[in-house]
Amino acid sequence: MVTITQFVYIKEGKGDIFQQFESLVLPLIPQYNGKLLLRLRTSPEQLIEGELEAPYEVHLVSFESEADLAAYMGDQTREQYLYLKEDSVLKVLTVKQP
Repeated sequence: MVTITQFVYIKEGKGDIFQQFESLVLPLIPQYNGKLLLRLRTSPEQLIEGELEAPYEVHLVSFESEADLAAYMGDQTREQYLYLKEDSVLKVLTVKQP
């Protein structure tokens, strides 16, 4: 089992583009033995304390194996729409647990 936590920061005014990307790629996860365990939208007002700024979204995703994760990352449909992610995402902080 591989679990990925992502803190996603988007570019100002690019929320709609990011949502379009998510709507196209998140449904692919189950095809690769994956589960979207949590998708949480945050706001700066919800940040209680910390050195990081509040992300736009937090994702918690699991895959049964590294090979399943790699297959998802290389999915042709996902790769076809990466330009939407590149246009809308400022940065992503990823924490990976084997």
